[in-house]
Amino acid sequence: MATLYRNGEVYSPADPFATALLVEGDRVLFVGSDDAAEAAAFGADEVVDLQGALVVPGFVDAHVHATQTGLTLTGLDLSGVRTLADALAAVERHAATHPGIVLGHGWDETSWPERRPPTTAELDRAAGDRPVYLSRVDVHSAVASSALRAAVPGLENLVGHDADGALTRDAHHAVRGVALGSITAAQRAAAQRETRAHAARQGIVALHECGGPDVGGEGDFTALLALAAAEPGPDVFGYWGEWRSAAKARELGAVGAGGDLFVDGALGSHTAALAAPYADAPGTSGHLYLDAGEIAEHLVDCVTNGTQGGFHAIGDRALAAVAEGFAAAAATVGLDRLRIGRHRVEHALMLDPTLIRALVNHGAVASVQPAFDAAWGGPDGMYAQRLGTERAAGLHPFSGLAGVGVPLAFGSDAPVTPLDPWGTVRAAAFPHNPHHAISVRAAFAAHTRGGWRALGRDDGGMLVPGAVASFAVWDVEELVVQAPDDRVARWSTDPRAGVQGLPALSDGATPPRCLRTVVRGETVFTAE
Repeated sequence: MATLYRNGEVYSPADPFATALLVEGDRVLFVGSDDAAEAAAFGADEVVDLQGALVVPGFVDAHVHATQTGLTLTGLDLSGVRTLADALAAVERHAATHPGIVLGHGWDETSWPERRPPTTAELDRAAGDRPVYLSRVDVHSAVASSALRAAVPGLENLVGHDADGALTRDAHHAVRGVALGSITAAQRAAAQRETRAHAARQGIVALHECGGPDVGGEGDFTALLALAAAEPGPDVFGYWGEWRSAAKARELGAVGAGGDLFVDGALGSHTAALAAPYADAPGTSGHLYLDAGEIAEHLVDCVTNGTQGGFHAIGDRALAAVAEGFAAAAATVGLDRLRIGRHRVEHALMLDPTLIRALVNHGAVASVQPAFDAAWGGPDGMYAQRLGTERAAGLHPFSGLAGVGVPLAFGSDAPVTPLDPWGTVRAAAFPHNPHHAISVRAAFAAHTRGGWRALGRDDGGMLVPGAVASFAVWDVEELVVQAPDDRVARWSTDPRAGVQGLPALSDGATPPRCLRTVVRGETVFTAE
């Protein structure tokens, strides 16, 4: 089947003035003017009048957790709750109207006046004798009711256990496993479908699912891959985060043995591994789950099995261990063999020039989440609370990475931050620290083409003849071109330059609205 899309603005390196594209099957056949496209169509089966809309390559979210995102979209979302009392009231309302376990996500005590999470006793009063699992916004700690705690044998003996407060590390992993294991196969499938449908509504054509034994388990991971293969919607590429599991990852259908293979935890939960203690918790500097030797072993296993590897690393101590591990692996298998694997580092918040050079030298991909900076950056944000303003100002060095050629792939880590690709682009182009800013064009490329490059698919994310027809159509109020050396967002719209515009994303601009999403030639979303 051939479909002609005409009368729009097509973002394509093949023709900066293109207004139409022709799709046949799952491929782009032609990009150019309306007249030329119509001549090439030879009577297309369908003609879509774009009515001036913008057509761009579809977004790729390079780090998601589909089941937990779907459960949050359809269930108890605490991300907008502003006080501890409101959180407990939300739990009570949800428990009164929903049977079974109470699953919630998104609380952030750093923004509450009480500055603490709910206690076990408070959850028991809010939900009665019901099991309750409420993950913190970073998903690296959670609070749980007495009923849920009782369902985890030996919980009190696990590292990270707290009888009254938030659970971290091994204790959290154990409780999360029981909580997520309590949902039915039908509930899980419904959550996964909701995530894919919501992604399609945001113009997202592909998701990188980051699973693992401590994230959702094998059943959840393989069920998602099977569902995505059987039903229309955004493509799903799975990463399995288990140490020295390259062969197993391939057996499970994963494209890589990485994603959330934890080297450390998260700043919000005080579990990211730091070289110096936390400013608001001087007695702790986080935790390393893997040391440099174990990181090297995993990389060697991946190279030997011809599988892409990767790690979750946030703190500077964790990233230093990653750099040391890469160097040790290179000494074992050879630098060139290591580089061609495009092994990934997820999050990579606390990077200095030395650590950035290590990423460059070893050919690593930085899979990062600019929305983290939008949510927690700035002098009054959570990062500054945890680290102090000086260390916090150095987080998320987008320009430092892009400027020396580290490949960037943008994601959300949903449900940690929402599936919001244009918001992600804006966060990288206008971060709290302007020295870390990259251009809108570079940020857009990192969230489209960058996601495909992180998979080893260099031909993805461009609308050119022969490319896979995965794209989105947007209603855009204004198209603008950012000056390449511009740090304060002056704009040029001179069409004589032949440089294509992107939506205005500065303060006060109307956000783009997705009208249609197409995955491999098939429409998976149309706006009503």
